Amino acid sequence: MSKTYSISELANEFDLTTRSIRFYEDQELLHPTRRGQTRVYSSKDRVRLKLTIRGKRLGFSLAEIRELFELWDETRSGSKKQLHLMLSKIGERRAALDQQMKDITMVQLELESAEIRCRQALEELLEKEPQEAQNEEEHASSADKASAPSSATMH
Repeated sequence: MSKTYSISELANEFDLTTRSIRFYEDQELLHPTRRGQTRVYSSKDRVRLKLTIRGKRLGFSLAEIRELFELWDETRSGSKKQLHLMLSKIGERRAALDQQMKDITMVQLELESAEIRCRQALEELLEKEPQEAQNEEEHASSADKASAPSSATMH
């Protein structure tokens, strides 16, 4: 007799929530039987859950994962069609990741350039600050002298 699993056993084993497992069931990736209100998962469901998690980690959509499962289910032992599809999906995913890596490199270069410009502008402001403060002090002291009554006019 095949081993069966409860939803909580699978959730614990794969560090998922029971809600996630029910969602995968809603997406027709898993097909548990029912014992009253209780879901009973087969070894096949466990393998499909493991493959679903792996597929998601590789960047496959749930629709792509379901398509691969359906091809497998057609022959019960896989097929050339399934393997060709999988190779095609792997190629697409690699191309997408390569593009993302290029995009990330470009963003890093743009951030580096922006950071350099900001640091230069800040440095220029800090260099001007002491000069501006000195000019303000000189201006304030000359304004004080101009507004102060002279000793000659006080008498």
